[in-house]
Amino acid sequence: MRIFSLLTALLVAGALYLFVLERPALMATVNAPEGPVARMAVAAISSPADDAAAPAPQPSVAPPPSVAPPPATVAQRSRPASERTVAVVAVRSQAQSIDSGVLLRGRTEATRQVDVRSETSGLVVSDPVRKGSFVAAGTLLCELAPGTRLATLAEAEARLAEARLNFRAAEQLSQGGFASETRAAAARAALQSAEAGVEAARREIERLRITAPFAGVLETDAAETGTLLQPGGLCATVVQLDPIRLVGFVPEAEVDRVRIGAIAGARLVTGREVVGEVTFIARSADDRTRTFRVEVEVPNPGLAIRDGQTAEILIAASGTSAHLLPASAMTLDDRGRLGLRLVDRSVEPPVARFHPVQVVRDTVQGVWLAGLPDSAEVIVIGQEYVTDGTALAVTQREGVQ
Repeated sequence: MRIFSLLTALLVAGALYLFVLERPALMATVNAPEGPVARMAVAAISSPADDAAAPAPQPSVAPPPSVAPPPATVAQRSRPASERTVAVVAVRSQAQSIDSGVLLRGRTEATRQVDVRSETSGLVVSDPVRKGSFVAAGTLLCELAPGTRLATLAEAEARLAEARLNFRAAEQLSQGGFASETRAAAARAALQSAEAGVEAARREIERLRITAPFAGVLETDAAETGTLLQPGGLCATVVQLDPIRLVGFVPEAEVDRVRIGAIAGARLVTGREVVGEVTFIARSADDRTRTFRVEVEVPNPGLAIRDGQTAEILIAASGTSAHLLPASAMTLDDRGRLGLRLVDRSVEPPVARFHPVQVVRDTVQGVWLAGLPDSAEVIVIGQEYVTDGTALAVTQREGVQ
């Protein structure tokens, strides 16, 4: 009896060891079609009394085999780390031709601005024309008192008449041989001098009327009545605003994109938008800013645009090829360059490749980017989690999101 008790104790200890410390191996043995070890362990644990009361053993039914993992999962786990793919979303993009332009900051400038000054001296006898008035070409701005100029003209005309008589007489005597040729030449010189005197007197009288050289607007009041003007004295300032000029300065890196005759649009600080064409491009750069002066001529029939207003000028340039893509697709490489990650399908599986880009224009629909191939497959989701050469599992998406 004691030997039987010892054997029972050993079997119980062995069963406990299997259940506690070797449980995985025990469960695998129990799930097998033939489970002799499990049956032995169960028999060892059960008492003799339980064996007597237990019903007859039934044939054991093997449990169903465990479900094997999908082949794809097994293949992916068995693939080397260098060949594992990263899931990304990409879109196919085709290059389009878009109009590009050169954007400048500038100002409006009068086409012409002239200080009208006196050529002679005299008192102003005309009523002044007030600033802001529109004047046509030839409009009287200042009139000076004639003084003794009319008398000077009369004297010059009398001398001219006397010189003509003397010249005719000297010429007739010279032809008849009664006067020398020297006397005839002196009479001719006196006649020409008298003619010049008359012309000078008339010109002096014409200078008494100071008129507008072109149609424009008076920027200052004309000289007041009674003002004594000396030669060079200011009568008025006339500004021509139709057409008006837009002046900007283009950087040297973009000056080659601007052409004479190119269409240009501008938006003033008031919100007014105007359109004109380029009429001048400087050939020499500013010494301090290294920029080139560009002038655009714009019609201004109502004179609504004033001289000196700030303007944002956009000059049309030759079209460029670009892709419209979401701004979120852009990323930086290790050198800090802005670009996109493209899908390279020249290998299997496809891999990621970085490609630098240049921003052409930013719109509500997306960003126009240049520097890509005409046809490109761009990664728009997951580009931050891959590097050059990373194997990809690509899902296609249509359009710019």
